[in-house]
Amino acid sequence: MASEGNKAPAIGIDLGTTYSCVAVWHNNRVEIIPNDQGNRITPSCVAFTEYGRLVGDAAKNQTDMNPTNTVFAIKRLIGRNFSDTSVQNDIKHWPFKVVSGPMDRPKIVVSYRGVEKQFYAEEISSMVLVKMKETAETYLDCTVKNAVITVPAYFNNSQRQATKNAGAIAGLNVMHIMDEPTAGAIAYGFDKITKEADEKNVLVFDLGGGTFDVSLLSIRHGNFEVKATAGDTHLGGEDFDDRLVDHCVREFKTKYNKDIKGNARSLRRLRSACERAKRILSSSTRAIVEVDYLYDGIDFSTRISQARFEELNMDLFTRCTNLIEQCLNDAKIDERMVDVVVLVGGSTRIPRVQQLVQDFFEGKELSKGINPDEAVAYGAAIQAINLNGQGSVEMQNIVLVDVTPLSLGIGTQGKRMTVVVPRNTPIPTKKKYTFTTIANELTSVTISIYEGENAENKYNNLLGKFALHGIDPAPKGVPYIDVYFDIDADGILNVSAQDRSSGHKNEIVISKHNGHLTPEEIQLMVEEAALYKAGDQEHKARGSLENYAYKVKAMAKDPGVSPSKNKSMENAAENVIAWLDTNRHAGIDEINERQRELETILQSVMKLKRGEIP
Repeated sequence: MASEGNKAPAIGIDLGTTYSCVAVWHNNRVEIIPNDQGNRITPSCVAFTEYGRLVGDAAKNQTDMNPTNTVFAIKRLIGRNFSDTSVQNDIKHWPFKVVSGPMDRPKIVVSYRGVEKQFYAEEISSMVLVKMKETAETYLDCTVKNAVITVPAYFNNSQRQATKNAGAIAGLNVMHIMDEPTAGAIAYGFDKITKEADEKNVLVFDLGGGTFDVSLLSIRHGNFEVKATAGDTHLGGEDFDDRLVDHCVREFKTKYNKDIKGNARSLRRLRSACERAKRILSSSTRAIVEVDYLYDGIDFSTRISQARFEELNMDLFTRCTNLIEQCLNDAKIDERMVDVVVLVGGSTRIPRVQQLVQDFFEGKELSKGINPDEAVAYGAAIQAINLNGQGSVEMQNIVLVDVTPLSLGIGTQGKRMTVVVPRNTPIPTKKKYTFTTIANELTSVTISIYEGENAENKYNNLLGKFALHGIDPAPKGVPYIDVYFDIDADGILNVSAQDRSSGHKNEIVISKHNGHLTPEEIQLMVEEAALYKAGDQEHKARGSLENYAYKVKAMAKDPGVSPSKNKSMENAAENVIAWLDTNRHAGIDEINERQRELETILQSVMKLKRGEIP
């Protein structure tokens, strides 16, 4: 595809918990790119099998048969520690295995081609990103490198950097890590940039598969300024599914006195049925959760009403409205000053959620004009093409001002956190904090960096620590040490410190803090990704050869084929099928050679030219 300035286009990727979406600015409009199945959204799902790796729809479609090796909802692990309470709670609901890796980083354990493999969350996420990248490349017929990837506004520094690392492993140049509500606001406001002169306060309510964000933005003439944001990185459709699954598990135990909690396949099949029921309840008052031979040969069926589903999840729905209130309080405005409420994310289709939001804003009509599954990718594509220098004049007038989702500070005396950058500070930003020593003749101090809203360090997230040496010895209170917090446009933090007297300085790049991948680890994963891609090609070639062999068998049965030719063709096809069954890990060169041999036999038997081989 020829593009402006002979540049390959940049893409926008919504890397979701349950589904991902990719979009591009093409033919003077944003186009949501369909995948190889023709679907505009792709399951964020990766499966490992005896034959190869599957990503997207193919992975999701075999989940019930291969639950322990099918990984989903990986966004709930990225940038987190294994010991996190939320991670431990999620593990209880997942059929795949998660263990503690180096420095408390979670690792996913699967069987791939009969061998146990362990992956970091960034690696699994990169596999989904590669799928989105390849989807775009097929559609555009060119190589794609540049991308804007979205994350929940309430993602912390670790989660943002981990997402950026996943992009690097996938072979992408991540131009910007963009907040999902901001992308949704652009999707809503892009066509109104030149049409509306008045400033509008737009609240974006983004409830997806695994995360919830609410952001208040001021939009005027292409300026998208985030006033405040609030959210929960562990609240969404997956949690609603969990509640429904737990309800059905309890009902099964009550009816049949059998507990299915330890059976991964039964739980996965039940979860799939619960997901379907949840979707039905968005447009119907009743749904049936039905699974044949769920456990010990027992069929399970139960009717779920919309009212029961709402009762099971009401505390989660109410948490969403509480976070709206927090966001408005931080922005120092009340609900009557909000001009537009935009719904983003698939879970906003739930009727009770819509009703609660509408009631909060005293009956205000909700904006549903944009597809909630596609809005974030749509906004990311506009930002991507703009950053790539290919946007129109209208697009170049877009100015984004995001904010820090959490307060950032340093640990001080009494194990307290002193806030240096308050939450909802516009970014990029640079802040300075000056402190002094609390003991005589100190020549070094340790500076610990935290993020969170609690006054006590232990309740906040430790981002990293570093030592500043070479301080001139002096009585306590005499040395002055300046600490600088520098946050870039992606919300990623660097911290430096300098002793005023000696001039000695040190810094920590939080992106390389333990708990994050090192550049060497990322490079190794890039190389491993190439090996997995080769495995995918082998899997595809194997499928192609198998299909061809069965096609030859079918041709042999044609009435127009003589008995002698019939036998030769059938034997050749049967030999290939038998070879595939006994050589499950054959390389692509061997597979291609077998394909050529079968083609040659068919050519000889049928007296066809190569171009005539079906």
